[in-house]
Amino acid sequence: MTSTSEQLSATTLLRFATAGSVDDGKSTLVGRLLHDSKSVLTDQLEAVEHASRNRGQEAPDLALLTDGLRAEREQGITIDVAYRYFATPRRRFILADTPGHVQYTRNMVTGASTADLAVVLVDARNGVVEQTRRHAAVAALLRVPHVVLAVNKMDLVDWSEKEFRRVTEDFARHTQDLGIPGAAPFTAIPLSALHGDNVVEPSARMDWYTGPALLAHLETVPTGDDLAERPARFPVQYVIRHDGRRLYAGQLASGVLRAGEQVAVLPSGQRSTVTAIDRLGEPVPAAYASDSVALRLGDDLDISRGDLIVPAAEAPLPTRTVEADVCHLADRPLHVGDRVLVKHTTRTVKAVVEEITGTPHGLTANDLAQVRLRTAEALFTDPYADCRRTGSFLLIDPADGATLTAGMVR
Repeated sequence: MTSTSEQLSATTLLRFATAGSVDDGKSTLVGRLLHDSKSVLTDQLEAVEHASRNRGQEAPDLALLTDGLRAEREQGITIDVAYRYFATPRRRFILADTPGHVQYTRNMVTGASTADLAVVLVDARNGVVEQTRRHAAVAALLRVPHVVLAVNKMDLVDWSEKEFRRVTEDFARHTQDLGIPGAAPFTAIPLSALHGDNVVEPSARMDWYTGPALLAHLETVPTGDDLAERPARFPVQYVIRHDGRRLYAGQLASGVLRAGEQVAVLPSGQRSTVTAIDRLGEPVPAAYASDSVALRLGDDLDISRGDLIVPAAEAPLPTRTVEADVCHLADRPLHVGDRVLVKHTTRTVKAVVEEITGTPHGLTANDLAQVRLRTAEALFTDPYADCRRTGSFLLIDPADGATLTAGMVR
């Protein structure tokens, strides 16, 4: 008989993020999703029921399952990114529950940066508001492959198909007007998180809707992108010395590397051949995107952390000018002329901010803008649209090592 752990290991993994404006019911939606999918422990549910009774509520307030910080419960808003792990027989999930308030946009960027799908929640009564547009822009900037428009509180508009269509068409117009290449198409689902309609179970009160409930869509949406089709990129994380030989360890960011393949080492440009690939201490014929492996090369080269190993025929071009979309994460501002460190994969180089477009007074926390950097040493980047790993970077304050800005190469 197959064990539960064996069943889960055989299912695919979906990383998804949720975002919604204040009072759109996002915490209730996440709580309902966890509760109705039987992903809540008994003691957690009992604690929520107890807290709800103390508030004078007859039914359990499922939002309390997700609003874990004391400040979140007191203010009734989500502040921090909370990661929830749950599974169904069909798929495993990592949910990044991100804040909706404008002052926590940077938290949404953090939560959605690795997501395969973003759930953008709107109140059916209010429709698309400023924060909805901001969330859609962030999802497009981060090239999230799939977007779900969850039209919540359908019970407060009498389960009206007309109101659902109004919100959906407005959101469609906005995504077309974003002006950001690669804005993801979306799937619209009408639901009521409070009553559970179309969250886990289909709703009998919206028989005009023939699509899947939210969980069914999450279970069946295609996962992953075409990273295996991209050129191979292997940032060296550290060097292992074993039996008098060197192995170069790291995680393959994209593509496929095979034993016997000729490679180039950047930035030196030296060439060699992959003689062996070890994964978990065992030899394998090839490494695929996201695999953590150790490479053995046929030549004794001077390679260290921060170097990039790539197929010799598909090496990226060096650049010292980086243009990128950014979200500023720090409370301290960033101005033209500031000196920063650029952390790109495992490599860190010095740089100067040459230009900031989209805000007149420099970058402050949660700002979305475009920047141009001039680096002291060459970087080997890919466009973020082609590879999220080698197309992203962080700006760091050289004085104290604080993270300032998250960037996506244009």
